[in-house]
Amino acid sequence: MTDSLLSNKNADPVIITGGAQRLGLATAIELQKNGYQVVITYRNHRPILDELEASGIVTIHANFGDEQGISRLTTKLCSQFDSLRAIIHNASEWLPESPYQTDESVMQCMMNTHVMAPYLINQACGDMLVRHGKKNGHADIIHMSDYVAANGSKKHIAYAASKAALDNLTLSYASKLAPWVKVNSIAPALLMFNEDDDEKYREKAKKKSLLGNVPGVSEGVNTIQYLLQSQYLTGKIIALDGGRHLARAS
Repeated sequence: MTDSLLSNKNADPVIITGGAQRLGLATAIELQKNGYQVVITYRNHRPILDELEASGIVTIHANFGDEQGISRLTTKLCSQFDSLRAIIHNASEWLPESPYQTDESVMQCMMNTHVMAPYLINQACGDMLVRHGKKNGHADIIHMSDYVAANGSKKHIAYAASKAALDNLTLSYASKLAPWVKVNSIAPALLMFNEDDDEKYREKAKKKSLLGNVPGVSEGVNTIQYLLQSQYLTGKIIALDGGRHLARAS
């Protein structure tokens, strides 16, 4: 599948990495409804991409497995747009460590996707965000982090470490790009179940938070929209976890 045509340079789009499924997809659809021009990246082709393109959402194939793949994306963005409204770093991998061996490829994959890609994209596109901010008051970078970044994970050590590094990027870029670009992280716990999650798992998962629920994708979308609209929030890591830290303490 070829990339869909990019729109004119003055449209100042919102870029969403990993926008073809789950939270990224829901965010892309909702932001377009609210009048944003939306550009998503995807790693693997999905039937939904044809529908997105028909609706006016721009799709770009991007592989974050190595620096070359990331650089190809940044080159394309810089050649097609003069400025950007926002970048939402949503692309993610979820790989556990093997219990029997040390697998360097797991850590490399986690760091490429959750740290190297946001870092190189922010570096390449920072000036484009600043240009929008100077014209319109502010632009945004939103890093999609994770609850485990602050707590660690016995089964997903590399994943948790890479998300912690992503949170640190938030602090650095908030300072670097102020006052024109707001930079924040959203660190959700479980927002939505997979279709094949059984009832026993679902009940156990709900009990991990004080609020006792798994709220669904809209909770993440609403938080993203809040950050885009905020005039006074930067350098923050927003814990979207239903009070899990207090449930654990009790």
